[in-house]
Amino acid sequence: MKSSLRKKFKAIDLFAGIGGMRLGFEKAGFEIVYSNDIDRYACQTYRANFGEIDEKDIRSVDPLSVPDFDVLLAGFPCQPFSLIGKRDGLDDPRGQLFNEVVKFLNVRKPRAFVLENVKNLIRHNKGETYKFIKSALEKAGGGYYVTEQILDSKDFGVPQHRERIYIVGVKYPHKPFQFPRKSPVDREPRLKDILEKKVPEKYYLSQKYYEGLLAHKERHATKGSGFGCEILNPKGISNTIVSGNMGRERNLIQDKPVSINKWGVRKLTERECARLQGFPDNFKIPVSQTQAYKQFGNAVSVPVARGMAKTLKRYLRRQDSSKSKVDLPIVVPKRASSYA
Repeated sequence: MKSSLRKKFKAIDLFAGIGGMRLGFEKAGFEIVYSNDIDRYACQTYRANFGEIDEKDIRSVDPLSVPDFDVLLAGFPCQPFSLIGKRDGLDDPRGQLFNEVVKFLNVRKPRAFVLENVKNLIRHNKGETYKFIKSALEKAGGGYYVTEQILDSKDFGVPQHRERIYIVGVKYPHKPFQFPRKSPVDREPRLKDILEKKVPEKYYLSQKYYEGLLAHKERHATKGSGFGCEILNPKGISNTIVSGNMGRERNLIQDKPVSINKWGVRKLTERECARLQGFPDNFKIPVSQTQAYKQFGNAVSVPVARGMAKTLKRYLRRQDSSKSKVDLPIVVPKRASSYA
């Protein structure tokens, strides 16, 4: 029993992106034995920081070909369920990639899984999309106890308001899974703590472009909407960083005046975006500026992944030491909705 309690849990990292989920789980003591993503630029960044990654289409990967693992990790494509775009959900081919997660669960039957997606997944198609997804996960691989909660990155030590849904499934639960709570910190994270001291002029908006943004914001204001650019309070936190230009324009910084912008208004640098997602400064960024913004905008926040990993590890350790295991399905105590 002692040796089983000391063993390092192994995980696979599907739809791995640039490795935010991996980094968080590694920090909590997990070993990642297989990674996969089809985006060649994401793979370039992942490979530069972690070594090899399988770049094949996940639909062509035989689940029996990957090494043994205890936990499946996946940040399956979120664009079909986002508030931005067409929101086609499971009708979008990217949304159907969720089926590949189910395939791995059916074939390999790991002890647990952790999935991450946009907050809107829970409400998409009036809740019917998530109802379908949860039902499929509960039936996969002989049955899982599945629960979900929305977690905000700002509660885990980074100054970014970023709400994402985390879905956890466990086999033979000995008790309901409890999600990590807000990380204890000496003080609330502040944007000023992650800003670079010296920023090249290329990050500053041109006078003409910024004036156009202000005019656009004013037009929306007269219509009673809050759309448009936003300058952040350095003593506060950022809005959610996303992969497109719109997200950058809602996360502007005002510091020193420069020749092209008398107000000193600029966008966040790639490294600042990395810090907002909890990536360490030694994390390599080998891609173009455009790709880097896209990658950090799509990434899993490292501190949230670490919090999830630490909580899941404790749960699995206690499950191993438990004398009795509960047959599925487990009765979950009623609690307030975490996605109201």
